[in-house]
Amino acid sequence: MISIFVLLLWRSCSWKSNASLPHPLIKTIKARAFAKVNLGLKVLGKRPDGYHEIRTIYQTVGLADFLQAGISPRESETSLECDHPELSSGRENLVYRAAEFWRRASGFKGGIRLRLEKHIPMGAGLGGGSSDAAVTLLMLEQLTGNRLGFAELARMAAQLGSDVPLFLMGGRVLGCGRGEEIYPLTDLPARSCLIAFPGFSVPTAEAYAALDSRLTQGDETRRMSSLGKRSPFPLEDWGPAENDFESFVFARWPELARVKGQLIRAGAETASLTGSGSALFAVFASAQQLNRGASRIPSKWKVFKVPTLSRSMYRRRLYI
Repeated sequence: MISIFVLLLWRSCSWKSNASLPHPLIKTIKARAFAKVNLGLKVLGKRPDGYHEIRTIYQTVGLADFLQAGISPRESETSLECDHPELSSGRENLVYRAAEFWRRASGFKGGIRLRLEKHIPMGAGLGGGSSDAAVTLLMLEQLTGNRLGFAELARMAAQLGSDVPLFLMGGRVLGCGRGEEIYPLTDLPARSCLIAFPGFSVPTAEAYAALDSRLTQGDETRRMSSLGKRSPFPLEDWGPAENDFESFVFARWPELARVKGQLIRAGAETASLTGSGSALFAVFASAQQLNRGASRIPSKWKVFKVPTLSRSMYRRRLYI
């Protein structure tokens, strides 16, 4: 089994020091971009604008990418270094796009240098790219004295992606609309969280299309009008975490359903697909139960053992 222990520690970085660069940076900052899981996800229907109306409870967890940002008045361009071979370092990357959004909104004229070290699996439903984008906005605000403020950052975050605003807040959050409308919820007591990634991604568009085929227009109208901005999930404890995507994803990839069952039998308080997949997560009350669950994951999967992060812990752990 591939077992990865994330202890929220920033390891020494192999990137070049500022002194070796042609124009040393005036200010730099390092941060963690944490992952999320979905403690339930309901797709209510397709809206006239083409997006889907959802209700979900987001929960941030201790698995993280690492980011560094620097600014220099002697430069005027945005540059990004990324250690993942499958990710662009240009405009296709959400980190780069977030920096350019922020530059236009803030009027900042100097150079912006960004470095990204990936640890969150891509295409897993863990929100890694969205978190990277949100933390980029937060770092640039921190470096320049909060030029824009939270409301403007939230507007930009929603333009960048449905999950991005969540990572401006952290903790346990109710997501409405297409997921970009966020409402803070009271945090639950910390738990150990097991994340299991099978090594493949689930195409999000395909997953939504499968749900669309099962909902009639009447069903959609009733579901969207009856729920309002309320949570359809329990708010006083960790579960159960019902995810509408499981019906399609588990039928297509039965091994995911089998592993979820193993996690529940190992003693998980709740276990579910996160997002539209492909990662599964399980919340345990004890390390012993978590280790029992981890022992039942197929050996070729990646396993992450991390804590859940309350809103206050998220903020304390954000900057390095």
